[in-house]
Formats: sequence, C-alpha cells, structure tokens
Amino acid sequence: MKPIIALVGRPNVGKSTLFNRLTKTRDALVADMPGVTRDRQYGDGAVGDRPYIVIDTAGLSGEDKGIETLMQSQVYQAMQEANIILFLVDGRGGITGHDQTIAQRLRQLGKEIIILVNKAEGMNQDVVEAEFHALGLGQPYAVSASHGDGIAPLMEELLAEIPIEDDDDKSYENSYKKNGIKLGIVGRPNVGKSTLINRLLGEERVVAFDMPGTTRDSIFIPFERDGKRYTFIDTPGVRRRSRVKETIEKFSIIKALKAIESANVVVLILDAHEGLTDQDLHLLSYVIDTGRGLIIAINKWDAMTKDAREFLKEQLERRLPFLDYAKYHYISALHGSGIGLLYDSVDKAYESAMKRHLPATLTRLLEDAVQMHQPPLARGRRIKLRYAHQGGQNPPLIVIHGSQTEHIPESYKRFLMNSFRKWLKLEATPIRLEFKNSSNPYRGTKRNNEKTKQLMQKRHRQTKNMAKKYAGKKNKRTNR
Repeated sequence: MKPIIALVGRPNVGKSTLFNRLTKTRDALVADMPGVTRDRQYGDGAVGDRPYIVIDTAGLSGEDKGIETLMQSQVYQAMQEANIILFLVDGRGGITGHDQTIAQRLRQLGKEIIILVNKAEGMNQDVVEAEFHALGLGQPYAVSASHGDGIAPLMEELLAEIPIEDDDDKSYENSYKKNGIKLGIVGRPNVGKSTLINRLLGEERVVAFDMPGTTRDSIFIPFERDGKRYTFIDTPGVRRRSRVKETIEKFSIIKALKAIESANVVVLILDAHEGLTDQDLHLLSYVIDTGRGLIIAINKWDAMTKDAREFLKEQLERRLPFLDYAKYHYISALHGSGIGLLYDSVDKAYESAMKRHLPATLTRLLEDAVQMHQPPLARGRRIKLRYAHQGGQNPPLIVIHGSQTEHIPESYKRFLMNSFRKWLKLEATPIRLEFKNSSNPYRGTKRNNEKTKQLMQKRHRQTKNMAKKYAGKKNKRTNR
C-alpha cells in the first residue's frame, strides 16, 4: 500500500501550503490566517516512481471546547492512519507551548516523526534548526513550503527507505476520480451538509457543528458501497454576496461552485424550517447551468408538523415547476430517516446522465415526436426536423438536424425535451438540445452564383429553342 504522510502542527504554520506543494495541486485552501483548515484533506503525490498519500489537517490550538474539540479529533484520527508524521513548526516564531504539547502527544504514538522547521527561507539553516532539538523528536529539517526549499531531498530520503510493492490496487484512490460517481453536496450554511456526509459514510469523517460556515474547503471523500464507488464532495455553504465579508469566505464559495462543476450528480440540501429562499434559487440556477444531475433533499423533515409539510410541498411545486426532472427526498440527516433512498436516486441520475443512445434510436423518437405534434410554420413554411444523434453526456446532448431550426419556439423545444426524457427513461438529469440547419453550403458564394447564372442561361436557351421549334411547326400547318 502507499505510505500515508500526515501533516500536523499548530495553526498557521504552513500545513496547507505544504500539502499543495506535495500534491502539486491547489486543493487545500490557503490564507494568511489561523484555522482555515478544519477537516482532513487527502491527496496523492509521488517522488519518481514512489507514490504516497498526504493528509492535511487542522491546526492544534490547544483549546478543548466547541468546534475545536471536533477539529482535534480529526487530527488525531489522521495521526493514527499515518505511517509518517511531518510535524511543522514556525522557524520565525520559535518554539511555543503548543509545540511542546503536540510533541509530547506525538512521542506517545511510536511512529516516525519528522520535524519540519517551516518558513526558513533566507535564514541560517543551522541556527534555525538548533532551537527545535529541544522538542526531543530527532533532527529538525529547515524547509520552506511556499518556496519549496528542502522539500524534494527530504521526500526522497523518506520514501527511499520504503520498499515499492507491486500492488494491483496501488491506484485505488485515483480510480475514484476516473470511475466513481462524484456526488456534490451543496446548500446554504448550516443546512446539514456535513451531517449528511457523516450519516452516509457511517463515521465522523468531516466536522459537523451547529455553526454556519463550519466547512471552509471542498473535501473529496472516496467511498464504496455494495461494490459501487462514489466520491462525496462536501462543500462550504454559499451565502448571499451582500453577506460575504471575509476574503477567505469568497475563496470558499469559489471552491464550492467549482465542486459543482466537477460533480456528476448534485444533492442540493434545503432547510425544511426556512423553506425555499432566494439563495437556494441562485444555487439551483447555477446547478442547472452546469447541467448536472439534480437531487433536492429537504432536511430536518422529522421536526415539521403536518400542516408545515403540506405548505412546503405546495411552495416547492409552485416555485419550481421547471424542475420536473429533479428527484425530491424528505430526510433527516441527524436521525437518518430517508437517507438510504438517496443512493438509488444518485445511481439512476448518474446512469441517465452517462447513458449512450444510438442515432437510429434518437431519429426514430424524433420522428414519433414530430408525428405526434408537428412543428409550427415559420414564414409560411413548415419547419422540418430530419434526424438526431447524441452529441455529449452529463448532461445528455441531443443534436437535431433540419431546416429553419432557428425559428423553433421554446414551447416546442420543451415538448421535445420532455418526449426524449420520457421515452429514454431518463431520471434526475436535464437534457440539452442543439439544432443545426441543413442548408445549401454554397448559398451566397461566388461559385454558387456562377453555377446559378450558367443554369439560368441554359434554361433560357432551351426555352428559346423550344419556342422556335413550336413556331416552325405552326407555320407548316398554316401553309398546308
């Protein structure tokens, strides 16, 4: 199996910066403020032909109350999973009491611990490292996560001691990105996204706390159930733009929107107590624009009265008539009611979005739709739809060829969408139609004008000859 490397340390020592350096990505959110990372973030990296898994963790602040307790439990779990622990300290700030507390905890694990003295660029290496010998964890290494100083030789030295195993499952984590269903969990702050993730996984994988804005980064979580692979994407809550003040929250929202684009299916969570808000509609419009499969989960349903439930259902039906393809689930992420049914909807949405259809099938369905309901006239001429084929997946794109297709009204396009969705048995995924005109490719060109001119001259000569021939026959009959 790949070696697992955990990055630990107090807040704002550069763990997320080093994570991005080791994975050669920008998956971890980085900002010049403590406490940005709150959940475990996994990533893949490699030095030559030696791959590894790296875990970014929250900063250990030493506080043991509220959300800090949940964050620390995430860090301790990462420590238990890791083969190697990189303990980051601040070379410019020196040793602190928190560093000594963390070192004491690390000594009890009995694992390989490496002290990285970060932010050491431009400083004397021996001087920087000397102070941190006092932590009692062996030789410190002066590095710079932001500039990359000292990182490559350290990783080569660490991984050289680990034998390369010929494991058929060595690319197991990457296979999720290629073959697994990417499921994005989105919604406003504090609607229960992280709670739902933990309930689906059956463990406290991400920090779930009764406070808006708990999740700040998009967390990709590989998971397998009944032989099927999934990648859950826990996203930060998206608030109205007027309420977003902190720069870090702006980056969090960008990460959430990018997570929607990378997902195959999106589960939008609504708060049953607050109903459908304007911000929910903004999120819905973004999901619709990306064309992802859509499942709407109304959370905290168990605490609603019968009258409140009926009112909310009427509100959804009245305000979301354009989402007739979406699947609705009424759930309780906290207590688990209705959760199991989500998997079936996710599987069907993914299957519908990725299904391939033969051109013959689509053309036959197009002919059936036209026979059932003819397109309207355009400038006194009938719009003709000749054949169709598939142009893409996720969402399914159907390309229809015909004449005067630019004059097809929106109502007829919706009729075609609904017909294709019904006959192809597509669930929880939108359909996109693209129309192409089968027009004369030479229209308006010089070549076509010359050919037309020659044709008209030929027809004129034929008509003239026919007229002379007819006049000659008439004169003969008159003379007789």
